[in-house]
Amino acid sequence: MSTATYAEPDESEPEVPLMGGDVTEGVVRIGTTVRRPVGPNAPLVHGLLRHLEEVGFRGAPRLLGIDTAGREVLTFVTGEVAGRPRPAWLADEARLASVGRLVRAYDDAAAGFTLPEGVHPSFGVSEPPDMPPPPSHPAELVGHMDITPDNIVFRDGEAAALIDFDMARPASRVDEVHNALLYWAPLGDPADADPPLRDVDVPRRCRILADAYGMSDIDRSRLVEVAVLRSRRSWFSMRHIAEVQGGGWARMWQEGVGDKIKRREAWLERNASEIEAALTAP
Repeated sequence: MSTATYAEPDESEPEVPLMGGDVTEGVVRIGTTVRRPVGPNAPLVHGLLRHLEEVGFRGAPRLLGIDTAGREVLTFVTGEVAGRPRPAWLADEARLASVGRLVRAYDDAAAGFTLPEGVHPSFGVSEPPDMPPPPSHPAELVGHMDITPDNIVFRDGEAAALIDFDMARPASRVDEVHNALLYWAPLGDPADADPPLRDVDVPRRCRILADAYGMSDIDRSRLVEVAVLRSRRSWFSMRHIAEVQGGGWARMWQEGVGDKIKRREAWLERNASEIEAALTAP
């Protein structure tokens, strides 16, 4: 899929480095634009961002083209993002509910997007042969699937936009809600949580986000199953990507992300009944 060359304004502005998450490097702001390296999933992402613009979804950056350095050019989304160390407001339940509403609005907007012919999710690495099977629920839309605190822009305490669509791929709605809960509940051993989230009531936060999203009864009943299966797959995927791609992926593996994933799976199994009860209670 071709993308137009971005026409730079007559007056040049300096490049300001931006935090690029755990694995994306070389992200900069120039004036009202963001420049990012073009990743292997770019054909899907570019088509998705164009669709979101066409349907009037305001909670995502606009794709402006490719600059002369070969980088994606996106509109800069103004607002507040949770950096590191994580701010105390990460635990705020009103903000949590707004995350659920934003993700629902995005999913509804993305549901009408059809992958262009010949375009498939691509992350620069194949699936390892020993990968456990995924959940059996069919994809319903192209999900964002990387709903971390780094990838949500807040304005006036309200989740206003999603950024960094590099991990976008076909997903079920329960996959998408699980991905949000993974970071915002958070689903995992409290010892591994961001400091503001170590003492929160996780089942309660699951219910708040699920209610704000408008999660269906059947998806609520599937959530823990999906969380366990995705956690198992995550361990194999992270190990494989670290071995193949190195860089930030290898650093995360060396820092113990594999052990963290194993602790998450054990925690989910211990707390499954409490989470399911909170999600499905009248």
